[in-house]
Order: sequence, then C-alpha cells, then structure tokens
Amino acid sequence: MEFHVRIAGQPDLGAIESQLFGIDPAALVDHDAASCQLRISTVAHPRELAEAIAAAGYHVTAADIELQPSVCCGGCSG
Repeated sequence: MEFHVRIAGQPDLGAIESQLFGIDPAALVDHDAASCQLRISTVAHPRELAEAIAAAGYHVTAADIELQPSVCCGGCSG
C-alpha cells in the first residue's frame, strides 16, 4: 500500500525507515519537500505506520495519513 503522510520540517528518513523495517523490511520511504509529505510504500496498517513514525520522533495523527489508490496492474504476480 502507498501512503502520503503530512509531516512538518525535514524528517530523518533513516530513523523512520529503521522503525518501519521492524514491521515491513521491504518498506520504502521518501520525502517530497514541496508538499511536506512522506511517500511510504508498506504493508503496515495506518495505525502501525503512525506508531513507527512516532517512535522515530515525529507526531502524526490519523488525519495526516492518506492511503493512495493502488497502481498495481497485477502483471508481477499473475
């Protein structure tokens, strides 16, 4: 699943990834400074995602986390 997460400032992506890797070792995190959002691909659920980001030192709420529509065409596993 892909999520966009509103977050203030310049987040430490390594710290966030480190927390997420405990849940999903294949998670991907990047930061779009123009929109002040993290883009995160993970199998983690929104609650787990918020907890991982909080453990990295950043406060986010459920309203800050937006699930994106799937872009999966099914070609990889079908």
